[in-house]
Amino acid sequence: MRAKKLTLTALALAAGLSLTACQGNEDSAASTDDSGSSSSASTATSGGSDAPEESTTAAGDEATTTESAQGSGNGRITTGTCKTSNLAFGTAHGMGEGDLLVSLKNTGDACTLKGFPGVDLRSQDASGPLSAERSGLDAPVVNLANGETTRFTLHYPPAEGTGAYVSAIEVTPPNETHSKALPVSLRLQIADGADQKVVVDPVGTGKQ
Repeated sequence: MRAKKLTLTALALAAGLSLTACQGNEDSAASTDDSGSSSSASTATSGGSDAPEESTTAAGDEATTTESAQGSGNGRITTGTCKTSNLAFGTAHGMGEGDLLVSLKNTGDACTLKGFPGVDLRSQDASGPLSAERSGLDAPVVNLANGETTRFTLHYPPAEGTGAYVSAIEVTPPNETHSKALPVSLRLQIADGADQKVVVDPVGTGKQ
């Protein structure tokens, strides 16, 4: 009888240990599931907040770049051509006789000039306007931020005698259709082929 009681006690103890182990495994599994769900939820929440931030940042960078490129310079140059209305013009006689320097100052947004300007000389002593021929110089790309200035040179044969008095020139910037009349005071030689000696260099060449 004593052996039978011990056997029943052992079986009861084993059953209890087995039940405890099962409950422990179930609790562990539940904990794992809860942890996994929590981790997944955390990851989903984190991913949800990161995605809008990246999208917002990208949009912000793009907006900043666009604004800087279209703004008033600050070292950034647009690809737009400088307009006549956004240029301030000036003239000065060059070091050599027969050279006229024409300056173009950007008063607007950053812009670009490349090519030869159109130049017509107005004189009451000539039968008609004289248009300057292009020189053989290569035209550089000139980037102008707001407030920056570039120049080009007009070469003309100075009069040895009285010649033709030129009171104004009309300048059309490269790739533009609007011109600007500038008052000048110079005398141009009048002779056969003299008008062919009026030559203009591209913007950005010569003395700057």
